[in-house]
Amino acid sequence: MDSRQLRYFIAVYEQRNLSRAADQVNVAQSALSHHISNLEAEFATPLFERKSRGMDPTAAGERLYEHARIILRAMAEAETEVREGARVIAGEISIGMANSGVKAIGVELMRTVLTKYPKLKLSLTESLSGATLMHLMISNVDLALVYNPPSEKELITEAVLEEEMFLVGIPKLVGKTKTPIRFEELSRLPLILLRYGLGLSSRALLDDPVLLKRLEGGAILHANSITGMTGALVEGLGCTIATKLFAREELAAGRLVARRVIDPKLTRTLYLCRLRNRPMTYAMEEMRRLMLALIAEQVRSGGWQAELVG
Repeated sequence: MDSRQLRYFIAVYEQRNLSRAADQVNVAQSALSHHISNLEAEFATPLFERKSRGMDPTAAGERLYEHARIILRAMAEAETEVREGARVIAGEISIGMANSGVKAIGVELMRTVLTKYPKLKLSLTESLSGATLMHLMISNVDLALVYNPPSEKELITEAVLEEEMFLVGIPKLVGKTKTPIRFEELSRLPLILLRYGLGLSSRALLDDPVLLKRLEGGAILHANSITGMTGALVEGLGCTIATKLFAREELAAGRLVARRVIDPKLTRTLYLCRLRNRPMTYAMEEMRRLMLALIAEQVRSGGWQAELVG
């Protein structure tokens, strides 16, 4: 098995058709079919189920695809690193962020990469925090900004900042006053909570798991959609626990209001995460440095209402 065979395999997997895959990699269809057959012989298992209208991957094919993507990506990065060294930040880098991260530093990150690192190809993925972590765990992203990630031996985590959480909703539900609200009173309100990823708990919402469990137990709705959540809040279907950054536009327009929570104060912590078994490349090191600098700048300027950790 070599890198060429893996590229051919990926083309067939993604196209689900030998003819289209052959056009993509610019080889004869018969030669491509031969390479796939050789791979199947080497693994002693079918990688595709041949059908009249195309080729569907088997379970073994699905697993090989995940490994093949990682292998080819690592090989491309190794080639770039050896050729360029630390002289030029080049190659590909994929970064995952929760919505708050994209709101705060996403545009400036993209602008900086385009102007300062023209040979670096950035892929920026926005998702709910739990989904962002999933993207990292399956190597879809190289670096990820995640709230309250679990303690996993596969992860290297670096605490970045701590955010205060507020009660957010329309004035009719949460009150027009700026007076802080006690947690006990808040827990009796009609709460809508973000799940922060399909099938995941709301652990990204708060640092304190005991308080989080109480809120989850009394929530009237759970949402996996930021757009849906925002719409529900504006329509007065319920209120939520969120940062001011999360609802920045609605708060500025007066459609929603935010009240500080006390007894106790509610917080969550943002971490910069990467996989332990994935060596840092020059591009990853530079993007880590850039992301931390942009976050610090936003916090100090008041654009991100939070406290830096460390």
